[in-house]
Amino acid sequence: MRQQRKQGFYEKYVKRLLDIVCASLALIVFSWLYLLIAILVRIKLGSPVLFKQPRPGLIDPNTGRERVFMMYKFRTMTDARDADGNLLPDEERLPKFGRMLRATSLDELPEAFNILKGDMSVVGPRPQLVRDMVFMTDEQRMRHTAKPGLTGLAQVNGRNAISWKEKINLDLKYIERISFTNDLKIVFLTFKKVFLRANITESNDEIDVNLDYGDSLLKEGKVTQNKYDALQAYARNIILTYANGSR
Repeated sequence: MRQQRKQGFYEKYVKRLLDIVCASLALIVFSWLYLLIAILVRIKLGSPVLFKQPRPGLIDPNTGRERVFMMYKFRTMTDARDADGNLLPDEERLPKFGRMLRATSLDELPEAFNILKGDMSVVGPRPQLVRDMVFMTDEQRMRHTAKPGLTGLAQVNGRNAISWKEKINLDLKYIERISFTNDLKIVFLTFKKVFLRANITESNDEIDVNLDYGDSLLKEGKVTQNKYDALQAYARNIILTYANGSR
């Protein structure tokens, strides 16, 4: 069973209340924006409007394993396919409108529903893919002793411009001292960075070109091909188990 982390008063009793208040206010105040973006996504990118994907969440203290949840985003890519019916590469399915949604982080607005459900928090380590999680060590997976966040320390310190090692280390640094002051600072820096990105509409940084964690480790020779294949199969099995259990 994975080791649990001691929570302070703020994280244990206050943080969840603030999450509910912030998510509820966002949904009420910006309901018009949600509706507008949903209509534009439907017109420009097609259906479904929402992109849903299983992500690893908080570690269950009873099992010592991460709870998998369905994370919501606005769709940013089309379903364009080649002559054989195969999906085109991501960069070819990401039109200008989708780039704009990512550049402004408007595609992440539906995660407010994840926050209300209790799967996520406003601030915390960003939820990575299940196929990233299985390549993490037990120490690295301590990041999952805190709820995943809409934004986090790694996001305000480079986002996709930093290495996997730096991302995970920043997540581990965040969970060392979760406080209202630190969360407020991260939220402020997030708004600042989102505003700056919104004014750089042609930046290539809006496309996440980073390799998955497992691919990165394989490329660097830190895992063998056999271990890589086995862990990828394990990740697929976790997602399949979640899908069967959620029906």
